[in-house]
Amino acid sequence: MAVPRSRILDLMKVQCKLFSHTFNPEGLRLGNKVLRQRLKGPAMAAYYPRKMATYQDLVKAYGENFETWNEPEEERLEMLKIIKARGKGAPKKKKTAAESKKFKGKKR
Repeated sequence: MAVPRSRILDLMKVQCKLFSHTFNPEGLRLGNKVLRQRLKGPAMAAYYPRKMATYQDLVKAYGENFETWNEPEEERLEMLKIIKARGKGAPKKKKTAAESKKFKGKKR
């Protein structure tokens, strides 16, 4: 003796209401399991240390008149100067279209 499907669905509906579950008779993937979980954002934010202010942040805050020593930038400029002195730096950019066409010929 089989029980009618409508009666089983009614039972499932009452069961879900009683135990605070989502009624899903078709078995669709709704993502309820993920949505019921606690949010991870506050715990992750507390785990990582706060970001320190960078040189660019200070320049934005105090304007262009803000002068201080930017060591990474100074090192970069010094290395560029050394490289260019040896002739290994990047080539100069061409100012006009004629200058750039001059070097686009067939390479031999």
